[in-house]
Amino acid sequence: MKKIVLGTLVCSVAAFAAVNLGACKGCHGANFEKAALGKSKIVANMTKQEVSDSLVGYKNGTYGGPMKGVMKGQVARYSEADLRSTGIGK
Repeated sequence: MKKIVLGTLVCSVAAFAAVNLGACKGCHGANFEKAALGKSKIVANMTKQEVSDSLVGYKNGTYGGPMKGVMKGQVARYSEADLRSTGIGK
């Protein structure tokens, strides 16, 4: 049930570029300043390379901690190129 509620929350905001960054902001904060559900890294502190590597790793199952299952579902619909071009990070 938690996964359904979380998935609905994450998928409920506006799109940017090919990846729906609004959905990311639902858990990670408007400026990516939050640890999603108190468990993730703070995305705003990550480099663009770290973010893209993480997103691609979630997609192919080679990256992730406690939120791995949730994030794998969130990135599944995007291509690797889409995930690498989000522009998130410093």
